[in-house]
Amino acid sequence: MVPVPQGSFQIGSNPNEKGRKNDEGPQQKINISAFWMGAYEVTRDEFDAFYKDETTSENADVDAITRPSPQYVDLSWGMGKEGGYPVNSMSQLAALMYCRWLYHKTGIFYRLPTEAEWEYACRAGSTSTFYFGDDSTQLEKYAWFAANSEDKYHKVGQKLPNAWGLYDMMGNVMEWTIDHYDEKRYEKIAGATDPMVEATPAKYPKALRGGGFASRAADLRSACRIASTPDWNIRDPQIPKSKWWLTEAMWVGFRIVRPLKQPSEEEAEKFFKQYTGR
Repeated sequence: MVPVPQGSFQIGSNPNEKGRKNDEGPQQKINISAFWMGAYEVTRDEFDAFYKDETTSENADVDAITRPSPQYVDLSWGMGKEGGYPVNSMSQLAALMYCRWLYHKTGIFYRLPTEAEWEYACRAGSTSTFYFGDDSTQLEKYAWFAANSEDKYHKVGQKLPNAWGLYDMMGNVMEWTIDHYDEKRYEKIAGATDPMVEATPAKYPKALRGGGFASRAADLRSACRIASTPDWNIRDPQIPKSKWWLTEAMWVGFRIVRPLKQPSEEEAEKFFKQYTGR
């Protein structure tokens, strides 16, 4: 985990930024409390410790910690598993349940970052298009994306980090945030401290950041927002479709944060109940 200092920043993009989308504005100054963030995207090795934990259960009625159901096919699609590859193709629920499992194993509260925390950490004090500047021709030094990935994800930490020591914030796998996607979100958060979208039972759309190995350069910008869609699981043959896995989103993964100010046990359990229903 890498320390991310408290501070303020302008969320969103400048109206003149190349590749800018309407949902990236209006820019708003917001405040962020200190937290820790995973230096790398969560790897398959790390996720499998949860997925294969014999103290978890596929049945929510049997055990307090529910693990994902088996994949009906190998959703790594031959791109790599053990040895440092990012875990992929999971739903936001699966990522949150990993955080809940970690909390029960360690007593330390982890969760997905908010959109605001993610962008603040990605920028690492920068105000440019990318955290290293505005020149997209330099992207290959920092990210795996459509131009250099060979249409597959790669082991984490092989590209240059940002100024705060965070790797693969751009490209490799797109990263879940905890927020439900709201196109007009920035109109509501001027001057806010640690803005977080309230939990909702709606499965779509949820907000992701960072772009993935198949993304074009414009989608790797620090301010770029992505909304999940039902099409990401269209080929799932299960009825009902899986809550855990995404057949069409092989470029989706996640990283975790640990708030500096830890919630009480009651607050933590309430949080997971709100965001996972479990």
